[in-house]
Amino acid sequence: MITHGQAVASKAQQVALRLPDLNPDLKFIFEAAMLHDIGIFKTNAPGIGCSGSEPYIRHGILGRELLEKEGWPQHALVCERHIGTGLAKAVIDRDKLPLPSRDMRPQTLEEKIVCFADKFYSKNKDHLRAEKSIERIIRGLEKHGRQNAEQFHIWLKEFREIE
Repeated sequence: MITHGQAVASKAQQVALRLPDLNPDLKFIFEAAMLHDIGIFKTNAPGIGCSGSEPYIRHGILGRELLEKEGWPQHALVCERHIGTGLAKAVIDRDKLPLPSRDMRPQTLEEKIVCFADKFYSKNKDHLRAEKSIERIIRGLEKHGRQNAEQFHIWLKEFREIE
């Protein structure tokens, strides 16, 4: 997870540096990107080396719990809000996801940047440093609902990834 966190942190900082007019917090972005998947070790995801008991989709809230206990409440929110392009309460309820019934979409600029940057990197040990193409990211997001791909398109423009 360290390599994945480093790749996401690097991408997130590249994005943030393109937005000086918005004054993103570079230190926070780096820290949050490094920690965003901290809860993953508690999940059952053998394909990425995790042998915990929790469903993979819960790694965000598990990370939130861990970081809140350590006194990092803002970093904790990044953990919770980075799944897909964020999870709306309506989606959590509709799909009966094993998550608390609340809005889990990124709110701050920094949360959005880390969430966006995360989409560019796999946790698969054979592809940790290979940046995914925009087309591949969109195809993956569309599998979980059109709104994910739509939000990613908005971020592509907002974060000046594309013209």
